[in-house]
Amino acid sequence: MPLPFLTADRVFDADAEDIALPFDDHDSWRRPYRPGPWRVAAAATLLLLASFVLLAGVIITVTGSLSGASVCFALAGVVIASALRLLRVGAWVSRHGVRRVGFLRTTTIAWSDASVVRTVQQPVRWLGFPRTVQGQALIVVRRGGETATPLLTDHNADFLARAEAFERATDTVEAWSDEYRTG
Repeated sequence: MPLPFLTADRVFDADAEDIALPFDDHDSWRRPYRPGPWRVAAAATLLLLASFVLLAGVIITVTGSLSGASVCFALAGVVIASALRLLRVGAWVSRHGVRRVGFLRTTTIAWSDASVVRTVQQPVRWLGFPRTVQGQALIVVRRGGETATPLLTDHNADFLARAEAFERATDTVEAWSDEYRTG
């Protein structure tokens, strides 16, 4: 008995190709892959920490120190916002271009400004730490020859030890580039 509710978008054991972006609306921004286990685990840990801080804020409120409670609630809000932003980090594509969402900064490159999108071998940061290792990165080269910060690497929080998922994601972004890049 197939249980289709256990699968993401298709029936059990479907032979359909794994389409990362099965949406008709190509104007809205979509992530061409699912967040990786490292990213989800870090966000879950932050949310667990926020729950403890919120509990501490409630206890402090009951004891009567409203200034201490407000500090706890503000800290919990910052931790929750950080966890949500961490889940949003990554590469996003639409008909308009490609967007690299970082923790503090977002960069958007229009398809018309990109001359090529390709996967290259280069030193990459391991889980975003300063340590670099040899790996693969998906880069965008702008029309002027300038190379932007890598969109995806095979050693980031989404693709560490998930080479097949990295290949699918890079192929999808390259396909969107080929479809919407002009000139």
